[in-house]
Amino acid sequence: MAFSPWRIVFMGTPDFAVPSLERLCAGPNPVLGVFTQPDRPVGRGLKLTPSPVKQWAARQGIPVLQPPRLRSAEAVALLRDLQPDLIVVVAYGQILSPEVLAIPRHGCLNVHASLLPRWRGAAPVQRALLAGDSESGVTLMQMDAGLDTGPMLSQRRLPLTTGMTGGELHDRLAQLGAVLLQESLPDLQTGALIPTPQPDTGVTYAAKITPQDEQVDWGQPAEQIKRQIDALNPWPAAHTRLGGQTIKLLRCRLGAGTGEKGRQIAVQKEGPEIACGEGSLVVTELQPAGKRCMAAADWWRGQPTRPEDLYWGA
Repeated sequence: MAFSPWRIVFMGTPDFAVPSLERLCAGPNPVLGVFTQPDRPVGRGLKLTPSPVKQWAARQGIPVLQPPRLRSAEAVALLRDLQPDLIVVVAYGQILSPEVLAIPRHGCLNVHASLLPRWRGAAPVQRALLAGDSESGVTLMQMDAGLDTGPMLSQRRLPLTTGMTGGELHDRLAQLGAVLLQESLPDLQTGALIPTPQPDTGVTYAAKITPQDEQVDWGQPAEQIKRQIDALNPWPAAHTRLGGQTIKLLRCRLGAGTGEKGRQIAVQKEGPEIACGEGSLVVTELQPAGKRCMAAADWWRGQPTRPEDLYWGA
């Protein structure tokens, strides 16, 4: 069945949203403009930096709009003037008000980085890994006024492999979500894609990652700490204290030793081995405060203290 092209407005901000925007712009539907978050200060120099979505859209000559508040009367007027048939939202970073949701004729779509209704909310990638889920995926949904509660249009599943990091899962889901959007949109336009309400069972919420989530508790089992280190790599990174300094832990493997929690019990070829509440971990990659990421073995060679004198987390 043939269909007339829809006028589309895209809303997104971080790297995760860029593949979806790329696929959308390669299709038959015109992208009228891109809404993204205002430029933010980045780095030690706090230089104002445009979002990845803005940078990509600007290179393609697509109009970019950056209202500080999408709920403002000015932002709503800008959106109405574009007369979109559809709004596509991917990790935009602002909640769409009922007034905004009602503007496009065919509603608003969202590409969400989980298998809804599991992990509604802000940090679905990290929460899936922290929980030890066996699979993740992406959901294309119609947006309503709730938090990721709208009816689902399609999903794609992705098995989670041992040792997968938050960064690796982020990148794979970004590409998977873009393909899902590209493949599903024609069926939506022809009426072949039927929205399905989310089930009432299996609902979980992916709360924002907090400083407490980042802090390693060496009293936890080694497997749990490994999930934490993997899930938060590369951002915001799990960290611990050692000798009064903060060290980010980026990669590790399970060890075979035991001992008092937080005590460094050995130095393996890949790096120091630390006892946990159950089992032990061998840290293989880390980042000392103010320094670059490095192999833990290289870092250890510069340390003068003997293993039995070191307590991690203190």
